[in-house]
Amino acid sequence: MDAKEPFIESWNDFKLLAQSEYEHTRQSIHEIAMMLEQSKSEYAKLTQRSSDANTQIQQIQGHLDTIPREDLRDAYDNALDAQQRLLVMRNQIEKLQNDQASHTRYLKLLEKTQLLMEEGYQPDEKPGVVVERSAYLEQMIGAQEEERQRLSRQMHDGPAQALSNFIVQAEIAARLLEIDPVRAKQEITNLKDVALSTFQRVRLFIYELRPMMLDDLGLVATLKRYTETFKDETGLEASIDLKGTDRKLASYIEVFIFRAVQELMGNVVRNNAGLAVKPNIIVQMAIEDTFVRLTVSDNGKGFDPAELEKRPGMGLKQIKDRVEMLGGTMQIDSSIGQGARIFLHIPVEPGSGV
Repeated sequence: MDAKEPFIESWNDFKLLAQSEYEHTRQSIHEIAMMLEQSKSEYAKLTQRSSDANTQIQQIQGHLDTIPREDLRDAYDNALDAQQRLLVMRNQIEKLQNDQASHTRYLKLLEKTQLLMEEGYQPDEKPGVVVERSAYLEQMIGAQEEERQRLSRQMHDGPAQALSNFIVQAEIAARLLEIDPVRAKQEITNLKDVALSTFQRVRLFIYELRPMMLDDLGLVATLKRYTETFKDETGLEASIDLKGTDRKLASYIEVFIFRAVQELMGNVVRNNAGLAVKPNIIVQMAIEDTFVRLTVSDNGKGFDPAELEKRPGMGLKQIKDRVEMLGGTMQIDSSIGQGARIFLHIPVEPGSGV
């Protein structure tokens, strides 16, 4: 057997995978487009219904003294129902449009990959390296798309939905000012609570995407603030112990460390959901001259490290791959019922690291 045959087969496997993914993504975009068209059609019908309901209310407002309260309440309920359905449909359209844009970006990447292959591109690295990089590229693309979809769902189910309800409540309060001032005041109070809650959630999403403190105040201050925010959001006890020199590291190193801490602390929440007693989390980091040592430990239910490959959702495999790409190492010390400790050793440039 020719020595290059395993490599050719692996490269062909990658090309087949890219082709399959391309067709699947095209089909997904087609289905999203159809759903989007149907949603827009329904949205147009709901818009007309809402307009008719508002017209009816305007006609009623000139005869408030003569129209039965039951008819008045029915008219307002009909208008509010139409607006709520309209807002729900608007959210659905926005989500579909976000999914469409995300899938389209992915399709363009696949099209460029196919174009390279059609032009006869052949990787010249060693077989093992090619297969590993191809698999890692696939993993990175999948992780990026999964993160985009997660953020899209969070924004849709969280702030977007809250803002929709905010608009509905504002409409209710505006219409109640003339006919029921007491209830209108109550609705305005509710509006304030919703606005505050939504503002806090939006700030949290922005912080998850890219904490501005990381650029302004550095890694140490950002980790301290994140730990406090994490405690408030999850109710878990978490502490952070920072040693060594608080100095500026290379930007990509700081981002990686922050993301690693974020992911590992999030894993504790996900892996210990449902426990009667919430686990404690301890983050320890030492910034030395040529390396950073990071440990995230908890006293939760633990897990079997051998199951790591079967549990990609935990993110540990991705962290390990990225640590090794940086020239570092990662160790996992965990067993069922004994909590977990994750150790990272990351090399950094001596001195300022900039």
